[in-house]
Amino acid sequence: MAGGDDPDERRTRDGHGDDRRRGQPAVNVRAGNLLVSAIDLVEPTFRRTVVYVIEHNDAGSLGVVLNRPSETPVEDVLPTWADLAASPSDLYIGGPVKRDAALCLAVLHAGVDISEIRGLRRVDGRVVLVDLDADPAEIGPLVERIRVFAGYAGWSMGQLDGELDNDDWIVVSALPSDPIATDRHDLWSAVLRRQPLPLALLATHPIELERN
Repeated sequence: MAGGDDPDERRTRDGHGDDRRRGQPAVNVRAGNLLVSAIDLVEPTFRRTVVYVIEHNDAGSLGVVLNRPSETPVEDVLPTWADLAASPSDLYIGGPVKRDAALCLAVLHAGVDISEIRGLRRVDGRVVLVDLDADPAEIGPLVERIRVFAGYAGWSMGQLDGELDNDDWIVVSALPSDPIATDRHDLWSAVLRRQPLPLALLATHPIELERN
């Protein structure tokens, strides 16, 4: 697995200030966390991205980018799941790894017990991983909405830890609604804005600062 198109690719930087963590306490990554790209991580694949962590263990890490919608409707590739897809009902680009494979997250209705349900695996709280070979008619009543991703972001053993040591990512908690958030707002800014100061100040960072 690799976090980018080339596992050895170096991140392009504008600079490396001493205050990049902005007072963020040390956090152990776990499933259900968000990785918010740092302001000077300008490599196109992950610039201003929010990654939802699905797995993080000794073997490596796996997640999906939550704010990269494509122009391909879910209806075109997985028509039986299209009615459950959150708006906009398009495939999202989950990351650079295995773009020809689909991965699906869903948010359960509050209080739903999935212990006897095939095709759902809990990630964290009400967020579950959906087996797309399952029957949508059985899954539909249990979930608020789903989000289907083409590809994922992956890190080999120790790779994500190295990127965290380089301050490439800010680790924060996710809301249950984050995996099915719409693209009608800037999720990167929205996630930062709800953090305590001084992290929240990063939400005002201009999108095109490098052009100024």
